[in-house]
Amino acid sequence: MASLIDIRRRLRSVKSTQQITKAMKMVAAAKLRRAQERVIGARPYAKLLSTVLAKVAAHAGEMTHPLLEAREEKRVIIVTIAGDRGLAGAFNTNVNKATLQLLAAHPEWKEVRILPIGKKAVEFWRRRKYPLTEKTYSGIFATLQYANAKEIAAFLSAEFLAPNVDAVYVVVNEFRSILSQVVHTAKLLPLAPEVAAASEGADAGVDYIYEPDAPKILAWLLPRYLEFTLYRSLAESAAAEMGAKMTAMDSASKNAGDLIDKLTLTYNRARQARITKELIEIVSGAAALE
Repeated sequence: MASLIDIRRRLRSVKSTQQITKAMKMVAAAKLRRAQERVIGARPYAKLLSTVLAKVAAHAGEMTHPLLEAREEKRVIIVTIAGDRGLAGAFNTNVNKATLQLLAAHPEWKEVRILPIGKKAVEFWRRRKYPLTEKTYSGIFATLQYANAKEIAAFLSAEFLAPNVDAVYVVVNEFRSILSQVVHTAKLLPLAPEVAAASEGADAGVDYIYEPDAPKILAWLLPRYLEFTLYRSLAESAAAEMGAKMTAMDSASKNAGDLIDKLTLTYNRARQARITKELIEIVSGAAALE
């Protein structure tokens, strides 16, 4: 059995750890509130943008645009969005696993590059055989802005239009609730699937007057749609990370509390046994002198 000094030392260590995890939970809760507001604010705009894009696409006729061009997928970029820090449970691991599963599901891809976003994604994919893109994005979630999504969208568009790639996919944790973060995989480029899906709800029976004409408006909307889709993915990931971190720190605090209770019980038993032993020695010594 460990000595009383060792048990006291471990108790102090666990209590210090519990204070840290509780503080980290509070910090994550404060950040989650701001990130959640950003996600909630982005969702109505994304829905309205899809509706407008669908209506314009319905009146654009047989329009062709480079971002809509579907090609045989041989060269692919996968955008993997993880967090900048750990201590968030399986948050980062789930995204990287989903990316590996996506790669395994498409053996026909001849050339694959990874665009990692988030420090944990960059560190993970640098140790793998798949090459990274010229640009990687580490540490952007501390001050996430729309300009970050705009820069990434411009890079992906340039690669697709060159054409250096045939398709672009994104793997990201979507925020559902504090306790639920779901890994989502979607195709970013070409944009045809998204536009087609949005067009299903378009009101084709209403006649609109467009100034300038519908094809020009659609050509302007498509890059903005890509930018905002990326921004929403980044915002979802930031909120999901804080939710995962808050849950992980809460579990760690509870586990620390359970361990403190066990150590306290062990300490009290050891101290009681020591006192009892000393009393027995005193009584035995006194009896021997009689």
